[in-house]
Amino acid sequence: MTDASTPAPAETPEMGGLATMRRVLPYLWPDGEGWVKRRVVLALLALVIGKIVSVATPFFYKAAVDALAGEAPSEQAILALGAVGVTVAYGLARLSSVAFGELRDAIFVAVGQRALRKLALETFTHIHRLSMRYHITRKTGGLSRIIERGVKGVDFLLRFMLFSIGPLILELTMVSVIFALLFGIEYMLVVVITIALYVTFTFKITEWRVKIRREMNDQDNDANQKAIDSLLNFETVKYFGAETREAGRYDVAMARYETAAVKTGLSLTLLNVGQAFLITTGLVIVMVMAALGVQRGTLTVGDFVMVNAYMIQITLPLGFLGTVYREIRQALVDMGQMFGLLAQPAEIVDKAGAPALKVAGGEVLFDDVRFDYDAERPILKGITLRVGAGETVALVGPSGSGKSTIGRLLFRFYDVTGGAVRIDGQDLRDITQDSLHAQIGVVPQDTVLFNDTIHYNIAYGRPAATEAEVVAAARAAKIHDFIMGLPDGYQTTVGERGLKLSGGEKQRVGIARTLLKNPPILLLDEATSALDTQTERDIQDSLKEMGQGRTVITIAHRLSTIADADRIVVLEDGRIVEEGTHEVLLGRGGRYAAMWARQSSEDEAAEAA
Repeated sequence: MTDASTPAPAETPEMGGLATMRRVLPYLWPDGEGWVKRRVVLALLALVIGKIVSVATPFFYKAAVDALAGEAPSEQAILALGAVGVTVAYGLARLSSVAFGELRDAIFVAVGQRALRKLALETFTHIHRLSMRYHITRKTGGLSRIIERGVKGVDFLLRFMLFSIGPLILELTMVSVIFALLFGIEYMLVVVITIALYVTFTFKITEWRVKIRREMNDQDNDANQKAIDSLLNFETVKYFGAETREAGRYDVAMARYETAAVKTGLSLTLLNVGQAFLITTGLVIVMVMAALGVQRGTLTVGDFVMVNAYMIQITLPLGFLGTVYREIRQALVDMGQMFGLLAQPAEIVDKAGAPALKVAGGEVLFDDVRFDYDAERPILKGITLRVGAGETVALVGPSGSGKSTIGRLLFRFYDVTGGAVRIDGQDLRDITQDSLHAQIGVVPQDTVLFNDTIHYNIAYGRPAATEAEVVAAARAAKIHDFIMGLPDGYQTTVGERGLKLSGGEKQRVGIARTLLKNPPILLLDEATSALDTQTERDIQDSLKEMGQGRTVITIAHRLSTIADADRIVVLEDGRIVEEGTHEVLLGRGGRYAAMWARQSSEDEAAEAA
């Protein structure tokens, strides 16, 4: 359905970092799903045990060094194992630390994947609930990237927030306490100050980098959108020989992405150098202090080695912290966009406790309907139109007169801004959308098919239909013989948007799909205007047969296709200007008669040519 007027674009709000994290937590601790909570608790328990073992490991290293150096350590129980035994214990401790980490991941993986599936499904479902107004103003390519990056961000956040940042904080705390107890408060202060400077520097630089990354994402979205748009309009590009032009547009978008990506790379270099300087400085200071302690005799060589082991042990995850924080910050941005999308309210919603639509005859009434996409530009200006049960009514008029808007209001893509639309006396705003959509069949100007088999596309009208019912619908749409002539018959794939089929073939598949749905009300939105004359005549016969016994509203451009309608309604500037049968309207010599005369002369000229 197309109208001259379209809604103004609206930006999707982006959810903040803290709000995003709060939004994720219920997926880690869901109500009524005890198995998820048990796995989270067991994973955290494995994490804590693993970190305790990890922090205890350098003690075995120290004991082994002291035993080999012939020094008398205070840990006599450990020394009793002997140098070799302590070394083996050291190896077992390291192995246990890794094993508990892997156990933690194995326990938690089901929780993480469940959260991903739930979020992906929630987002996908929500997008389908959003109004036509929203989808008209959004770019599909950009929307798909928001979902893709958002879901990946959730996976990253769940794994690294829980199993990288949390364990790192726990480990740093335990190491700091050990340094204070075994070596003195000054050791702990050096470690704490180094970590504080490192984290502050990392966060500050990363915040700056996030802005650059956001710009890079925007350019990535733009380039991706241009690519998708061009590929979806492949035929149009070919018709106008615009391959070079399209490549140029794509290259310009990629050049902007390249510039942003280079900035991102340079900022990463600055971050890595700064982090390395801070960590190395802290490491050297602590090691010098320990070396002086060994020289004074207050520390053993094993103590020196243990201090070094601890510093290396915390240096490695700290170095990783830079990467983790960057990714977490980016994941929060990506998730913020996705949760902002989820927070986007659905414009058309069912009333609480709304009943299902009950169709007795299928009478449709537009009662003083007013509608606008923009308050300053009304589209329908008080339309009152009754379509009786089983009646065929055609809507004609120039572009922008409001024909397709009437179709959109009937399907409740939008709500009226004044008046009401009723089916068998039931206001569309008072019944459920699902029941409304189940009672209306639509054959649009351009039937869009899924990139699947012909059988799948016909059965889409009623997925539970039997094979015989699908074939019967195809026969009624006069496309069965064509399908059987294909090498794979009903299992033939139609290509993206049905590009492997001709316009007439796609339209017949669409008719079969609607016939299988078997709705009491039909909306034909310029269903043959995109076809050649002969194909149009053939399909018109199918449409007439399909309309038997149903209430039919036909939106037409070619007047010859609706001459036998029970009633023809002429719209102009959002108002009904004429109404009657074909013969009555021709006899009046008004707007319809002028349109008929003009189209007839154009058809005659085309035939003569």
